[in-house]
Amino acid sequence: MSAELNQPVPRPGILDIAAYVPGKEHAEGVAKVYKLSSNETPLGASPKAMEAFKAAASNLEIYPDGQATALRQAIADVHGLNMANILCGNGSDELLGLLCHVYLGTGDEAIITEHGFLVYKIQIMGAGATAVTVKEKDCAIEVDAILAAVTPKTKMIFIANPGNPTGTYAPVSEIRRLQAGLPKNVILVLDAAYAEYVRKNDYEAGLELVSGNGNVVMTRTFSKVYGLAALRVGWMYAPAAIIDALNRVRGPFNMNAPAIAAGAAAIRDQSFMQQAVAHNLEWLEKLNNAFTDLGLTVTPSVANFVLIHFPDTDGKRAADADEFLTRRGFVLRAVRGYGFANALRMTVGSEEANLGVISALKEFMGKA
Repeated sequence: MSAELNQPVPRPGILDIAAYVPGKEHAEGVAKVYKLSSNETPLGASPKAMEAFKAAASNLEIYPDGQATALRQAIADVHGLNMANILCGNGSDELLGLLCHVYLGTGDEAIITEHGFLVYKIQIMGAGATAVTVKEKDCAIEVDAILAAVTPKTKMIFIANPGNPTGTYAPVSEIRRLQAGLPKNVILVLDAAYAEYVRKNDYEAGLELVSGNGNVVMTRTFSKVYGLAALRVGWMYAPAAIIDALNRVRGPFNMNAPAIAAGAAAIRDQSFMQQAVAHNLEWLEKLNNAFTDLGLTVTPSVANFVLIHFPDTDGKRAADADEFLTRRGFVLRAVRGYGFANALRMTVGSEEANLGVISALKEFMGKA
């Protein structure tokens, strides 16, 4: 007889998962802190979204609409979509988790890329499946390498487009080539969390690809350009069969009423969203030029952050820069867990924050 266990034990594989570690928020002993570690918009949320949030507070005793109808309708109206193909969740993270829970299990494989969002691997392993990591090239996905990794065990592929923390993107021609090369039973997940920021003629978030295929889903978030990170609002556009399967297992009230109301108001206020995009475009260029002038390498980004690579020199590495900046109240994101041991990711912040980082890095690099 086996020895009696003295405590509950998670199923095999759970304790092998490396827990997600968010970007730091604090700088001890500093009067004013600029948090540039989580890709939050410096413009905040739309005033209309905040008004909707406050109005929802008058009915907190009432359960939320389990179908998030107002939010799904607003998304459908703005993007010209069929509301029946939209599923909303507690951030896109919940939707990614639902996909894994429903379509992956022991013995299955799901493909992720070298510098992809860490949550993908967590959710894959949490479902009991195996995460297969494919190398990237120049901080960007490589379609041929992904297709070469597909086996009969492959059930899902996760692509962040644009990528995080790289900020690079795959043109629509490559995404379509990837989808065309996949077996019809393999789900291609296009995580387009930063899609609103992209202003490239050869980019598509994935809406058309979803509409024309039965094995493509696209996820989006309100945590970035719409400024609702605190409310956890995400959405998915997917074929009807996948929406039906996920609806069978999701929580009946997986979104709260203030989040539904604020999300619907936020996406309808496209003029405010465009202000955030304009601010980002202006400062992406300025930051890229400023850091390059300092002798630093910046991965070209189409999102709301920049990946800054530091010299492999004593005293000038990313860890040194991180400590230097933090002491001055500028909190950036260390990205060692993403495979970049000598880089920092900086969110495009307010003008004051951006200028402050430029000035501090000038001092750090000895060019002040």
